[in-house]
Amino acid sequence: MHTLSIRSIIVGTLLLMSVLVPASAAQSVPITSEHPNMQRISVETQGSGMDVILIPGLASSREVWAGLASNLRTHYRIHLVELAGFANTPAISNPDGKVIAPAVDAIADYIHNQHLKAPVIIGHSLGGEIALMLGARYPDRVGRLMIVDALPFYTLMIDPAATSETAARHATTTRDWLLGQSPEQNEKSQNISIARLAKTEAVRPALVAAGIHSDRKTVADAVYELMVTDLRPELSHIKAPIEVVYAYDPLFGVPAASVDTMYRQAYASAPDIHFTRIDDSFHFIMLDQPERFSSAVESFLNN
Repeated sequence: MHTLSIRSIIVGTLLLMSVLVPASAAQSVPITSEHPNMQRISVETQGSGMDVILIPGLASSREVWAGLASNLRTHYRIHLVELAGFANTPAISNPDGKVIAPAVDAIADYIHNQHLKAPVIIGHSLGGEIALMLGARYPDRVGRLMIVDALPFYTLMIDPAATSETAARHATTTRDWLLGQSPEQNEKSQNISIARLAKTEAVRPALVAAGIHSDRKTVADAVYELMVTDLRPELSHIKAPIEVVYAYDPLFGVPAASVDTMYRQAYASAPDIHFTRIDDSFHFIMLDQPERFSSAVESFLNN
């Protein structure tokens, strides 16, 4: 396997269609609780105790959290979010092309309507951006935030000097490319992306297969929104403590110190933040290093 650059990792991240854990990871059939606004999100609940909301990444199924949820649900009430148009959740009409911001509003409504008191929010990738936006725009509705392998402005990985305005052209090109792919091209690009995002080869076929079930327009719109949204100016509005968990592997082709610096600079304006790096992992830390990731989550929840 040849060396991966940070740029190739982020391009793969942005093109990711979906992720599923093997069926054998699932245990008991959970109780389902759906948000009244079914147009934007659905939520599945498991267990009882302190509330923990888990938000998956771009086009991901809630099943990406199955391994973690099986560990947590004996002591916590887990709320597994899935966005409309991602994985197997039906897409909805999206005339304004917005995916992330409306999902944030829907989750905030869910917290309010379900009378959740300062729930913990854990978000991976695009779900991490949703968690940050939720904390910044609804600071009184969240407790602590764990952001998993995500930056407040994704395009920094491609261009450290990027702004929302300069990112728009590249975002438009990426969106148009995704929409213009044939089914065969889509499958090929997913195979390439998954190889860059999941170090564990055994999970890759399921990830590729799951991606095909995602709605192409929803994913393309989400990628565009993700690439042009810069949340750095909003980080100072977040009252909740933030834990950023991120991956590193020598195959990234850059020193670990460079990745450390990138994350710390991106989150420089956050008032209460801590960083945890998990080595020997690609983007899907919960699949590549499940034991280390679960340990990091348990430590985060118990602090």
